[in-house]
Parts: sequence; structure tokens; C-alpha cells
Amino acid sequence: MTPNRYDRRRQDVGNIVALEHVNVWVPDQRLATIFWIMGMGFTRDPYLMVGIENMWVNIGQQQFHLPTGTPQVLRGTVGLVVPDLGELTERLEAVRGPLAGTRFAYEVEGKTVTVTCPWGNRLRCYAPSPEFGDMVLGLPYVEFPVATGDAAGVARFYETLMGAPATVGDDGAGVAARVRVGGVQSLVFRETTQPLPAYDGHHIAMYIADFSGPYRRLLERGLITRDTSEYEWRLQSIVDPDDGRLLFEIEHEVRSLTNPLYLRPLVNRNPAQRQPTYQRGRDAFVPRMG
Repeated sequence: MTPNRYDRRRQDVGNIVALEHVNVWVPDQRLATIFWIMGMGFTRDPYLMVGIENMWVNIGQQQFHLPTGTPQVLRGTVGLVVPDLGELTERLEAVRGPLAGTRFAYEVEGKTVTVTCPWGNRLRCYAPSPEFGDMVLGLPYVEFPVATGDAAGVARFYETLMGAPATVGDDGAGVAARVRVGGVQSLVFRETTQPLPAYDGHHIAMYIADFSGPYRRLLERGLITRDTSEYEWRLQSIVDPDDGRLLFEIEHEVRSLTNPLYLRPLVNRNPAQRQPTYQRGRDAFVPRMG
């Protein structure tokens, strides 16, 4: 058989198959509801964490987890895809009053809308585009700052210890390591000359196919921080595998593909529905509903 012209490596996704959620503590569930549900237009999960001690916010097939506690601020930026940036800014403007006195802000920057939550978490919102495949509502990336010269070591960490493809280069916004997650998601570690804020304990959650291999390699280096359950373990320190030097801290909640939560269907509403303009059959968000 004659080999065809396709570069099959372009379809390799590596070991990390999905980035599921970002977790930050918030001190006020009422303000969190105003921002995430009313302003951003996302959906509170109706089945899990429905009390006042935590809120899970559905964003397509990804989530934000918001336990009640001393506020945490992710070091970096979360990328989000939303169906309509114009409708997003209308909703954000409508909650400006209720969120007065907090750190809430938003700004239209070219083809993106940059939003700051009431406690300082930074979001960069995009309209659907080929860059994000068929994602029309979701979380395509989380970007973190690292010290100048450390991006290559971060890439080696994920490739060597986590089995995830990673590239390093200047993408026009500076030098960054880009770690592939599934088909269209990524973790980005961008070099900066600015001082890095102190780490306050926020975390990200992901699913990996080879669950035991990275665990074994990280355990040998003393990098496993929690043996949570049969389906989950955690790590916090990203180190250069060549010399063991600490490069960055972000807790990873690492889950197996046998975890009962993997591919759990998430409920997403259509935030364009209004009582005065209600349309039957359009309560749920349907991709490309027009």
C-alpha cells in the first residue's frame, strides 16, 4: 500500500485528553452568581454542588468550580469561547451596577473581550473560530506566566513526565510553551520579565489516558502531593526533568478515564432566552443554533 500524503502526527493528542475545570475559591456565592450566571451567561450545574458551599459553573463541556472561601486568583488567564461577544458585553454591562465596588471590569480588545471577575480572575473571551475547532462554548486554554528562559523546561516536564506533546516558540505575543490537551485545548506557559504572584492554592483538573505511567514517574521524584482516590491523584510542582529545578506551581487534579465523572453530560442553557421574547424549544444551548 502506498503511503498517503497526510501527516498523521498532526492528529496525535498525547496523554492528556481533556482539561475539565479550573477551581478558585470565592467568598460570596451571590456575587459569583451575578457574575458567572447573569453576566457571563453560563449555567449553574443543576445536579452537583447545589448548596451555598460550592458552585459548579458549566461552560460547554468544561467548568469553573467555585468553593466558598478566601478568594483565590489564578496566576494567568483563562481562555473562553462564547457564542456571541456582542450579547456577552450586553450582559456584562447589565451587571455593572450589582458588581460595583468589586474588581469586576471588562474591555473589548479587537476580536476579544477581556473580563475580570469580582475577585480579580482574568478571562479572555473569543467568538467561535477555526482556531478552536468546532468549540462554540467552552474553555480552550489556560495560560500561566513563567520566568524568562523557563518555557523549554516546562515543555520537557509535560513531554517527559506527563506524556503530553509540547512545543516552544514565539507566537507573536512572546515565547511560550504550549502543551497539547486533546483536540483543541492547551496549557500555555508564557515567559515574562514581571515578578510572579504568590501561588494561593487554585487548581486545574484534567483527564489522562495513561494514568499509572505519569504517577510512577512523578512518585519516583517525590512530586505526588495527594493520593485522592482510585481514580485521582494530584501534583503541584512543575520541575525541569533535567535538573529538578522548580519552574512553576499549579495543582493538577489528575483523573483517569475510568473516573465516573469523565464525559459526564453537562447542562447548558441558552442565555438569550427572555420572558418577554420567549421562544419554545430554545431553553437549552444548542451549538450553532443561529
